[in-house]
Amino acid sequence: MKSLKIVILILLIHTQIFSQQSPKREMRAAWISTVENIDWPSKPGLSDKEMKSEMIAILDNLRSYNLNTVIFQIRPTADAYYKSTKEPASHWITGTQGVAPGFDPLQMMIDEAGKRGMNVHVWLNPYRVQKDTVRDVLSKNHLYFKRPDLFLTYGKARYFNPGLQETRNFVASVVGEIVRKYDIQAVHMDDYFYPYKIEGQEFPDEKAFAKEPRQFKDKEDWRRDNVDLIIKQIRDTIIANKPEVEFGISPFGVWRNIAKDSQGSNTRAGATNYDDLYANILKWQKENWIDYVTPQIYWHIGFDRANFEVLAKWWAEHKYGANVYVGHGDYKISNTAKEPEWRSSDQIVKQIEMIRKFPQIEGSMHFTASNFLKKGDTLRKPLVEKEYKYIALTPEANRIARLKPEPPTNAVIAKKGNNAILTWKAAFNDKKYVIYRFLKGKITDFSNPENIYYVTTALKLEVANANLENYVYALTALSQTQTESSPIEFSTK
Repeated sequence: MKSLKIVILILLIHTQIFSQQSPKREMRAAWISTVENIDWPSKPGLSDKEMKSEMIAILDNLRSYNLNTVIFQIRPTADAYYKSTKEPASHWITGTQGVAPGFDPLQMMIDEAGKRGMNVHVWLNPYRVQKDTVRDVLSKNHLYFKRPDLFLTYGKARYFNPGLQETRNFVASVVGEIVRKYDIQAVHMDDYFYPYKIEGQEFPDEKAFAKEPRQFKDKEDWRRDNVDLIIKQIRDTIIANKPEVEFGISPFGVWRNIAKDSQGSNTRAGATNYDDLYANILKWQKENWIDYVTPQIYWHIGFDRANFEVLAKWWAEHKYGANVYVGHGDYKISNTAKEPEWRSSDQIVKQIEMIRKFPQIEGSMHFTASNFLKKGDTLRKPLVEKEYKYIALTPEANRIARLKPEPPTNAVIAKKGNNAILTWKAAFNDKKYVIYRFLKGKITDFSNPENIYYVTTALKLEVANANLENYVYALTALSQTQTESSPIEFSTK
């Protein structure tokens, strides 16, 4: 009996270590930033062919890292990277706001990411209209020229006035149109709510405060309520259209410093969500207004004012039922970085290993996609050889009712020389498909990601060097909520 207990203990330890190193379910995402052409397209005015080629290159590269999600910025400045009836096409696409490319970037992103097994979260900035008002980029049919009373200027930038109900209605209507028209996994917003403060300059919302104070006497509480209201209205809009679509926020890495709030983190950040951006993230989590939170913890492990380890633990302990992922600052990796911790990819590897020890944290998002191209083997080797060696499925959203998929049907293998053509048919609630490969006679462990061969939205897959003499293939389906069906085995044609 004692020896049996030891064996069981060893197996449990091995399983725990394996799950930390290679979980079957883990968020592995990259932000694709379009503002100022950070990631895509590389510059304004490219041909459709060039833009499409760049998008495919980004997706192929991310797929080669075994990432499973892209966060595509489709509304950086009250403009559109999709077919919108409400806002003009972004000037960062063609060079002229309102002049759209000859294809729909969002639809192409959804189609091409899906073929590669990746989900698409659409990333919107709620208030920002222009990063620099000195540059005359707004098209003549922009809402700004019809309703200038809805906007204000702070520093060089222009924003929707967060204090007006008409702002909330308009932004919610933009979200509603996107959710209705496109097959997306989630709506995503980052840290840009009220802008980061400019020293010596007050945000010019005193007229809105006088016009619509509601019950508030304190302007800062009123500002937080303004953001609360738009978050709730966006959530209600999503639920009214497609309740299975997630709503996620990627806030600044610090909610509040402990010096200002006993519930805050043991940090000394110069700005915080609550006090500077008026984003009360914890309230949104507690009220079930958001499905996931991805704090941007862009500091290294051991950083004195905002230690990655301290913040990862803090967010894990303040989950309140939402899924928690961590935003990583991959962009900081450089041989010439001021902080020696960022002079190699070791920092990102250590961060991934660290958060896997917190069961409340279910994965990572990386800023940004272009870094996976620029860093080359510096980032690829440590991630693909170990942390992201195997494919992972994305986690199910804790707060969304599961849609159970039926197993696919008619799963057939046809030999084509050394290759094999796998085909199947969709069943009820099937959105995506997971192809497994096992040694013959050993179809056993569907929980082991080592057995996942590919994930795709397609109904056909060609497998190179299929080795049907030694391997068998099986198939499951994933629903919109990432719920997995029971498996079926492919039969040989």
